[in-house]
Amino acid sequence: MFTVFLICLALGAVVGFLAGLLGIGGGLIIVPALLYLLPWVGVESQQLTHMAIATSLASIILTSMSAASAHHKRANIPWPLFNTIMPGIILGALMAGFISEQISSAALQQVFAIFVILMALQMAFPIKPQAGRGLPSGQVLFGLSVVIALLAGMMGIGGGVLMVPLLSYFGLAMRQAVGLSSATGFLIALSGSLGYVVAGFDATHLPDYSLGYIYLPALLGIVITSMLAAPLGVKAASLWPTPVLKKLFAILLVLVGIKLISAG
Repeated sequence: MFTVFLICLALGAVVGFLAGLLGIGGGLIIVPALLYLLPWVGVESQQLTHMAIATSLASIILTSMSAASAHHKRANIPWPLFNTIMPGIILGALMAGFISEQISSAALQQVFAIFVILMALQMAFPIKPQAGRGLPSGQVLFGLSVVIALLAGMMGIGGGVLMVPLLSYFGLAMRQAVGLSSATGFLIALSGSLGYVVAGFDATHLPDYSLGYIYLPALLGIVITSMLAAPLGVKAASLWPTPVLKKLFAILLVLVGIKLISAG
């Protein structure tokens, strides 16, 4: 357990730095790493993917809250729009843990692997904003927010890779899209984590120091260093060729996805 904690300290530093540098969520990195690490503490194969995703989701709570606070100070969050989609975000995220529990760990890993590859392609070839398109009706936004939060919760991510391209497609200014995504990411992480905690209460053979499907030593290690490393990544972003690095990272994610598919 202590070895996993120490490795997660290093993992958190990498995740935090890359999040600041490339503006990506950590779940796409954390989940594959935990799929490799958690068997060391006795997590059984039928629960492995669920615990990796739940722990990743919980690790996003503090980082997304910090990001949302920073965006709020810069007036980047359109709160009326946030209030419109908030019910759908909470509903979709709460459902994620219970729906994931009905899917086998191997199948869930395959779905995550395909999702990683698709998100890597989106990162390398982002959707262009559509000027003047305008946001859809409240009912459509509610439905879209449920789907995004459900997918994000089932994949262990904050949802920014889904929310930002969607809002940009509908013509929302990028700074507002990113700001709103940080606020919804906090809701997804908090509500989704609660869902995985409750869904995991009756799960058997979980390792010690688990809270539902969340493995607390790994969570603690990731959170401690990711919060410290994120500002360093932000500073590096102004000096390093981030568009090139983002494409290289997308290639790495594709390779990770392929590896996870073959491992399944």
